[in-house]
Amino acid sequence: MDIKKILKLVDSDLIRVGDELKKNLQSDVGLISEVGEHLILSGGKRLRPMLLLMAADLAGYKGDKHILLAAVVEFIHTATLLHDDVVDNAELRRGKSSANSLWGNEVSVLVGDFLYSKSFLMAVECENLKILRVLSDATTDMAKGMVFELIKTHDVETSEEDYIQVIKDKTAVLISATCQVGAILGGLNEEKELALRDYGMNMGIAFQLMDDSMDYVSNEKDFGKTIGTDLQEGKVTLPVIKALSECSVEEKLSIKGLLDSDSVDKGDFDLALEYAGIEYTVSKARDYVSKAKGNLDLFADSAIKDALLEMADYVIEREN
Repeated sequence: MDIKKILKLVDSDLIRVGDELKKNLQSDVGLISEVGEHLILSGGKRLRPMLLLMAADLAGYKGDKHILLAAVVEFIHTATLLHDDVVDNAELRRGKSSANSLWGNEVSVLVGDFLYSKSFLMAVECENLKILRVLSDATTDMAKGMVFELIKTHDVETSEEDYIQVIKDKTAVLISATCQVGAILGGLNEEKELALRDYGMNMGIAFQLMDDSMDYVSNEKDFGKTIGTDLQEGKVTLPVIKALSECSVEEKLSIKGLLDSDSVDKGDFDLALEYAGIEYTVSKARDYVSKAKGNLDLFADSAIKDALLEMADYVIEREN
């Protein structure tokens, strides 16, 4: 089963999620709709909605609330991207000009705030306090992760444990919550609910590990955003952490200089790539994918379980 076959399993529901997103982007302040549609309807992977739909299916859910909640997690994710691009001063997102480069930082932050608020207004409609708690905890951790990442910027003493904590909070926690929400909708027992939660966490960590490695070895057209931005922004990701743990004192000073530089040219980037621990990072991602697949051992064999297993492999094999 490849990603196209996985998509077919949830294709009709994803269309409904898209309609839900469009409906809830409508505002009498036209700029909100314009900015929101620029990013949300620009052809993103819809990973989080897909996982929520599949988790709900695996849990045996038969209602309609999974459509609304899939739109909720996509709104939360999009709000985070808007804020993240402002912090990073990003110019590209999903292969297009970022919202902040088109409308400015103020608009991006405020529309991000609107999407956060709108997402919880939508979630309230489901009248499930446990789901609200899971989503609230996730967004709180995401904000914490962004602050912690900012603290660790340019810090060559950042440990692998620090880095994993950042990506857990910034990325993996929402993917984890997404899968847990699907489990809650289906009324699974606690053991299976937590297994789906952990599947999402391990998937999310692997996803970000691959994202950070691709920042060094992908190309801008496929990746959908500017390559080498982590280095230019002074972000100490795992490829750099691994390199710093093995290089000489002189080389460590060179890498620190690159992280502290206001701009990085191609020669500098090639030097960083020579140091970067890409293979180590990909190996770690594979370990987390293996853990994610193991989290599904509690569930009986089915087409949807196979799809979730394939989604875990897709995290490693994807090109962007």
